[in-house]
Amino acid sequence: MNRRSSPVRPAGPVRLVTLGASSALVAFLAVLAPNAEAAGKSGSEKAKDKTEKQAPAVDSALEKRLAGDEDDAIAALQEIGDSGNVSAAPLVGALLQRGSSQKVLEEALKTAGKLKAESLSPAVAPYVQHRAPDLRHAAVRALLKTKGVAAVDALRVALRSSDAMVRGTAATGLGALGAREAIQDLFKAFDHGVGEAGAAIGQLCKPEECEQFAERTGKVPFDVMVTGFDQVLFRPPADIPDEAKIRLVGRMRELGTGEVGKYLADVADRWPKEWSKKVKQAIDNAAHAVGGGKK
Repeated sequence: MNRRSSPVRPAGPVRLVTLGASSALVAFLAVLAPNAEAAGKSGSEKAKDKTEKQAPAVDSALEKRLAGDEDDAIAALQEIGDSGNVSAAPLVGALLQRGSSQKVLEEALKTAGKLKAESLSPAVAPYVQHRAPDLRHAAVRALLKTKGVAAVDALRVALRSSDAMVRGTAATGLGALGAREAIQDLFKAFDHGVGEAGAAIGQLCKPEECEQFAERTGKVPFDVMVTGFDQVLFRPPADIPDEAKIRLVGRMRELGTGEVGKYLADVADRWPKEWSKKVKQAIDNAAHAVGGGKK
């Protein structure tokens, strides 16, 4: 009589081997998962991951040097500045914010200028009012290169500095940065003896503002006024219309001095040939009228 056999159940050891195989499979899949994820990334993403993993070590080394003794910190800053390593800008900014010795801070401000990173402007800005003249001077020079809103705001404040060098550099910088929003600050500075503001006004003024500047002719020494006049006259025709330039020449002609004549003769020599002949004629006539033109 055939009897149906009972199912064979695995013995203990065999069961253990099966469980071990399952664990191995899970472990194997766990190893595969990150590799599969990495395989799905683009080359640029992989490079970014690699850079991000390496960056902390580099930053940590630099940070340690910048927080070290004075000589090491200065050497590190010089290396950063000479290499143009913009990725180190946050470390330079952090140093400026926490403070250090005057020599280190001066080097940090120079480095900020070399990096030309706008993100550094907020950290540089407070130094335009520092008690140490060398730091004030280094800061205002750095802001001309780091640029941005924070730089312009700090330079506008610097126009009121008790330091003549800071005031002058700030005025020059605002003109170079095209800071139209600072035009009234520049007028105030000019009226308070900041001669460099004249050139900045000439760079930035709209026709009606250029006329306001010209109204100071005869009240301010001509050699100071001429810095602004030169900027206005040699701005492209699209910036300043011919009529505004002719009125400016007329203001100078009214002074009737040899100094004016000499200056206008020089302007006539430098006048671009492709520019307005009407303005050129006004310059020639005015120069000749006050004894500075060619006969």
